[in-house]
Amino acid sequence: MTLKKLHYISGITITIFIVMHLFNHFVSIYGAEKHIEVMNTLRTIYRNIFIETILLAAISIQILSGLNFFIRKRRLAVSKIDKLQIWTGLYLAIFFTIHLSAILIGRYWLHLDTNFYFGATGINTFPFNLFFIPYYVLAITSFFGHIVAIHSKKMKKRIFCLSPVRQAAGFLIAGIILTLFIFYGLTNKFKGVKIPREYHVLVGK
Repeated sequence: MTLKKLHYISGITITIFIVMHLFNHFVSIYGAEKHIEVMNTLRTIYRNIFIETILLAAISIQILSGLNFFIRKRRLAVSKIDKLQIWTGLYLAIFFTIHLSAILIGRYWLHLDTNFYFGATGINTFPFNLFFIPYYVLAITSFFGHIVAIHSKKMKKRIFCLSPVRQAAGFLIAGIILTLFIFYGLTNKFKGVKIPREYHVLVGK
């Protein structure tokens, strides 16, 4: 199996999880309790040794193959679509490395439940939010941007009378709107989230 095929298969695997994960974050617009309730339901699907092993393997393959493609193809990327795919892929590889490391440290070293509050702590605490807000915004938009780039290369047909270009633009706009909703929820409607004391360790308190 070629590296490109492995990258594609691992990408599909991760995308299924990310869709569930983003939906989970989206319901935070109804409050932290609803977010955790949905998270606990979704965890019955993916939080087991079998699925987590598959996800860890897929993410590892995606990081290593993505960095390989970036090194090999960044100078060959001429079109805007090629550049979008290359650079969003690089950011996602960096994000996956940092984010997965943080989750594992939170779970196994700090013994925290990596739920709503694990992500919301940095977003709602100054000056840490100066890093975490763009960090998460770029992650979500890079995910949608990467899919848009792949879609633009593969899709040549109209869907619901929409040209491939309009399909890509619509998908990217949907990603931006979703990002706004997610941050609306994670910041408790921009009023701030009351962080439980056990999560203060994440910001050195």
